[in-house]
Amino acid sequence: MNVKIKIFLKASLLLILWTIVLSPFIALYFFLNIASDSSLPGFEELENPETNLASVIYTADIELIGKYYQENRTNSKYNDLSQWLIKALVSTEDERYYEHSGIDVRALARVAKGVLTGNTSQGGGSTISQQLSKLLFPREKLSKLELVVRKFKEWIIAARLEKNYTKAEIISMYLNKFDFLNNAVGINSAASVYFGKQPSQLNIQESAMLIGMAKNPSLFNPLRFPEKVIKRREVVLFQMKKNDHLTELEYDSIRQLPLGLNYTRVDHQTGLAPYFREYVRLEAKKVL
Repeated sequence: MNVKIKIFLKASLLLILWTIVLSPFIALYFFLNIASDSSLPGFEELENPETNLASVIYTADIELIGKYYQENRTNSKYNDLSQWLIKALVSTEDERYYEHSGIDVRALARVAKGVLTGNTSQGGGSTISQQLSKLLFPREKLSKLELVVRKFKEWIIAARLEKNYTKAEIISMYLNKFDFLNNAVGINSAASVYFGKQPSQLNIQESAMLIGMAKNPSLFNPLRFPEKVIKRREVVLFQMKKNDHLTELEYDSIRQLPLGLNYTRVDHQTGLAPYFREYVRLEAKKVL
């Protein structure tokens, strides 16, 4: 073998070995630098994340008259959520949700393996906490390098969220923040707009449909693409079966059901006494 080739191969081997040895330290240095970034949300921001809630008007006998909002969002507490919603969410988006502290190492390893083998059909590596961090602190238009840095930041935010909130609180925050389209921001509005129900009343198939939208709400918009939504709902139902929340018989029967939408269009004119509500809004603006 040519001497130059031997030298090149030895140098290449040394470079690979040093890269393997040093890469954990480089990654740790990189991670620690990002963790100290002042642009990351601090304790107060995580304790009080900014959310736009609708202002709700009631009569003296607690009858809903209407709402004012930038986003049609009314928060629901964890205990107000259907257990089918929670089972569907964890089964589909984060199977080891109750086992990790914001970052699922096994899921990341699966994603890395998929990238190396060209098989990217095994799902993503983002946990529910990481997805919540994206909702609370949205990404701007980023370059590829900036996107990598942003991903590291989301890991740190996810870990901080897990430290500041319980698992139940993170689930309710995620479902309250997610935009289900068609003026249905948050699970309370989504349950009402699509099914005319409270979140606690959602059944298996309704819960599966709404959780299925989390993958891509524009693509799985039930008003525009009902056939795609039914197929996506079936994926969620399969994941629920896989995680022992449904029997084979339940899965086979439920996946054949129609969407069963009870869609209610919502806008600022919806509700009783629109002229009176406008008067109340103008008077409230004088006080605020």
